[in-house]
Amino acid sequence: MEQKRKTLFLVEVAVFTALAFLLDMAANFLSLKIWPQGGSLSIAMVPIFLMAYRWGLKGGLLSGFLLGLLQIVLGQAYIIHPVQGALDYLVAFTVVGTAGIFAAAVRKAKIENKRVKWLTYMSVGVLLGSTLRFMAHFIGGIVFFADSAPAGTPVALFSFLYNGSYMLPNAIFCAIIVGLVFGASPRLVTAPGKSINNIQ
Repeated sequence: MEQKRKTLFLVEVAVFTALAFLLDMAANFLSLKIWPQGGSLSIAMVPIFLMAYRWGLKGGLLSGFLLGLLQIVLGQAYIIHPVQGALDYLVAFTVVGTAGIFAAAVRKAKIENKRVKWLTYMSVGVLLGSTLRFMAHFIGGIVFFADSAPAGTPVALFSFLYNGSYMLPNAIFCAIIVGLVFGASPRLVTAPGKSINNIQ
């Protein structure tokens, strides 16, 4: 049973990571190049959040890390320096998985049929993962994209506004979609062995 669970975990990590990558590719294709130094309106974080709530921290962190790695390996990353590449992709997407901290709380609230409570925990998890990703991009923007700031604009302000302009709507979109998915099919975010009783 434990071996089957481990195998299922690895299979789901691969599937959800691939889905996240495809969603990110689609977003980049349709982004109209609004963000020349990288960034797009995308729901690529949704599969990472689902893995985080389904498998906890290990699922979220691993899926996020592999998404960032895929972007680099398959040439979808905007990299001007190795450290910047690691920060903007490996670190930024890995920390999205920290939403898994709230996995148990979300499941418990769902068992107790406390809609507002599980939605709150889920939204806070999305906010946490999105904020940490934003911080990675924000720091990278200050250190590596200072030359892109308009004349007279503080680099920190430029990085904050640039990265916030796509991260804020992304966080909102992801919170809505993840909430709708869990509300419609709670078993999707329930890993085998993590039983949610009384959920249809």
